[in-house]
Amino acid sequence: MMEKPQIIAHIQKNLNYTLFDAKWVPRSARFVVVGSHARGTGALQVYELCQGEVKLLKETEKHSAFKCGTFGASAIQQRYFATGDFNGKLAIWNLESPDIPVYSADAHKEIINCIDGVGGLGVGEGAPEIVTGSRDGSVKVWDPRQKDIAVANMEPADGEQKRDCWSVAFGHSYTQEERCICAGYDNGDLKMFDLRTMSVKWETNLKNGICSVEFDRKDIMMNKLVATTLESKFHVFDLRTHHPSKGYASLVEKAHKSTVWCVKHMPQNRDVFMTAGGNGTLNLWKYSYPAKRSKQDTDGLDVGVMGSVSLVQNASLSTQPIHSFDWSPDKEGLAVCTSFDQSLRVLFVTKLNRM
Repeated sequence: MMEKPQIIAHIQKNLNYTLFDAKWVPRSARFVVVGSHARGTGALQVYELCQGEVKLLKETEKHSAFKCGTFGASAIQQRYFATGDFNGKLAIWNLESPDIPVYSADAHKEIINCIDGVGGLGVGEGAPEIVTGSRDGSVKVWDPRQKDIAVANMEPADGEQKRDCWSVAFGHSYTQEERCICAGYDNGDLKMFDLRTMSVKWETNLKNGICSVEFDRKDIMMNKLVATTLESKFHVFDLRTHHPSKGYASLVEKAHKSTVWCVKHMPQNRDVFMTAGGNGTLNLWKYSYPAKRSKQDTDGLDVGVMGSVSLVQNASLSTQPIHSFDWSPDKEGLAVCTSFDQSLRVLFVTKLNRM
């Protein structure tokens, strides 16, 4: 039993506001937490791990509640933090002096549910870009060097029903030209946009609202994608082989006996990932590749072959949903998560180097 990785809740801190997201500050022992005060204003706090405790370094209250954040488009020297709020505003903050944003845009007409970045932190090629997804049905890409105007906008055509976009992720950013976005919607639509050709590269429907999507790595040729949904399911797609009619090979796994709120791949091992559940549990998974990743069908076309996932460990931490989770990019096994019991937890996952 002890040979398996263990999920250890190291620190738990209860706060006086609703937490929506937490992210590690790269190259540091600090993390940022964002959320909403009861009066609807935005909470942004920076904490530091210090001798087995978390110490509050900075806090600020803003006009509108924060829903999500990312460091993904920032230079490692600056480590600016990009946020999406309930009023549809995208803002980028210097956490050393978070009084006025260094960049802001009225990005969406409604709440920004999800955000991701690439091209910063030495991850991915090309421009430092941020993608936002909103209840207004649109997914937009922003370059902070360009004021006010999105560099790409994927939205429903006139007359089409607007679907609530719950999750966005960058991937395939392995050259200056190549880059993809995956977006998951409340009706189960999963869409992949190719930013080089500005077109929908692939789409499918998972039959349940998609809470979280993530490529296993942003800065390589598309390899795998995990999408988590309502109704206790997550889907893993092998993105190396696309068949004209069958699409990508995939598998479905049941987990958490409730909504699977989010997925995060380990920065140090792309085949290990954590899912967070509506029943307050965390599940640690390992993906195993098949002997051959593709085979030929009767027409001589390549079709993907799926591997398998196994549950390595699980832990029950809360009576409320765990809805955000982030691995430290620097220290293997260190993580932070937030839940709807207004608590943040700093975790250690042991023995990951044996996987």
